[in-house]
Amino acid sequence: MSHTKGTIGILTGGGDVPGLNPAIRAITYRARSEGYRVVGIRRGWAGLVDYSREKGADNSGNVIELDYATVNRAARTGGTFLHTSRTRPSHLPRARVPEHLRDGYRDEINDLTPEVLANLEHIGVDVLIPIGGDDTLSYAHRLHREGVPVVAIPKTMDNDVPGTDYCIGFSTCVTRTIELTHALRTTAGSHERFLVIEVFGRYAGFTALLPTMAGAADRCLIPEVPFELEHIAELMSADRRANPSRYSVCIVSEGARVAGSESMEFESEEADQYGHRKLGGIGDKVAAALKELSPRFNGGQRVNVLSQRLGYLVRCGDPDAMDSIVPMAFGNLALDLVLRGKYGRLVNVRNGIYDHVPVDVVVGRKKVVDAGRYYVADRLRPAYESFARQPVFIMTSDV
Repeated sequence: MSHTKGTIGILTGGGDVPGLNPAIRAITYRARSEGYRVVGIRRGWAGLVDYSREKGADNSGNVIELDYATVNRAARTGGTFLHTSRTRPSHLPRARVPEHLRDGYRDEINDLTPEVLANLEHIGVDVLIPIGGDDTLSYAHRLHREGVPVVAIPKTMDNDVPGTDYCIGFSTCVTRTIELTHALRTTAGSHERFLVIEVFGRYAGFTALLPTMAGAADRCLIPEVPFELEHIAELMSADRRANPSRYSVCIVSEGARVAGSESMEFESEEADQYGHRKLGGIGDKVAAALKELSPRFNGGQRVNVLSQRLGYLVRCGDPDAMDSIVPMAFGNLALDLVLRGKYGRLVNVRNGIYDHVPVDVVVGRKKVVDAGRYYVADRLRPAYESFARQPVFIMTSDV
């Protein structure tokens, strides 16, 4: 087959989620059928940083040709066969600059965007389709401003990319959270304990609030609303007494904060190239407080706690139905835009309708839960009212 229309490059950045490989497949199938050559940029933006323009250089670790056979096999699996990274070319530490470029980039933090632009030209990429969250897509926006034809696809299980009601990976995350929380109930009930589940969600509480709304937990703690430890202990104790099996469940977003605390709970001081330190520990903090405070609300009896961080269990494995269908639609929508020569766009879902918006939206604001509408702060649980004309995932609408 001849490819006369040009070359489309695809990359995936940030955390892996189920649904990335189906998106890559959809783009590749449609693009090749329309007469395009398709290449995959490996390891997100890192592939464009590490690529060498030197004659005879081995770039097999940075760029691969994509064909029907390759993407068809991969589409049946989770994760991303193109691999991924959290590399940020505009803020690259000196130690991370590739060996062949170190003579020209000696600062502690370096902007390698000129190299990325030159590498895209050297590879022959005419249109770039990055798939990622707001960090990955913020650099896509930078390239758009530099003149690169970009069509972006939103991906993050936190569902917090602005401009879209839905991001690839969110449905599988919610599905797994519900399944795993229900599975852990058997142990919590057997031992009559509090069950505390920590889930991803740095700034937005969608991944804690929606499973709770679906019945996976009695209470949830989200980043948008600080909470009092005594209050959650009192509510969880009341839930436990009301349960014939004598246990209660709370889902905690990793970014949730105790009232009066100046920061979230972090695993370490080390930050990635986007300035994010790895979160973790708020679930254990809540669990420890529940155990310590439990005698106050349980007639002097201490209640033990089962604390579990779901972590990568909700982002690994195969995509569910939603994360198989939406990536297919996003990929084809991206090609519709390419064929129309309409660049600088983010494909999206708005009120159940596939559409697209300017990619600028990803750098304009944060997308978070409308806590005043969907969260009852004094009860630490979702609001179960006003469902008429809401999208399928309810509080995820981005208006």
